[in-house]
Amino acid sequence: MNGIKLILRAVHHGEQHLVRELVAVAERHHTEHEIHHVATDLAGWSREHLQQVSDTARDYDLALTSPPDASSSGFLMTLTEQAAERAGCRPEPGLLLLRDLRELHLSASNNSLHWEMLAQAAQATKDDKLLELASACHPQTLRQMRWANTMIKILCPQILTSL
Repeated sequence: MNGIKLILRAVHHGEQHLVRELVAVAERHHTEHEIHHVATDLAGWSREHLQQVSDTARDYDLALTSPPDASSSGFLMTLTEQAAERAGCRPEPGLLLLRDLRELHLSASNNSLHWEMLAQAAQATKDDKLLELASACHPQTLRQMRWANTMIKILCPQILTSL
């Protein structure tokens, strides 16, 4: 398998992971309206990226499919949280939110690197279709990353000093 196919798989996998994380965070923090609504919107961007990557991958004889958007990671996290609550060691909601935002930032950062790698490969091979894909999707991934980082900056002082 050549390097372009590998990076297309990596981008696809990373976007799937980010969709699952964003949906789980939106569900877990549904009472935090800004978190819930923005995370839901950002998951939509990653779903669009998945479709665009899948469509482009076909041109490279690569079949990338996305599983149904069931939030299995969200379900598993909910079970873990319920077990912790019963044991009397439920984390503070604010700390949980900070952890979730950190994970979202890291996942979006990972995807950003994959988009950059794809763009570099596209430029090296003069592949306009790949470059167009990376140029269309990467800016949204950067915005996902910046949103998570901004929310951490806004919430961190209040949450960490109120413990």
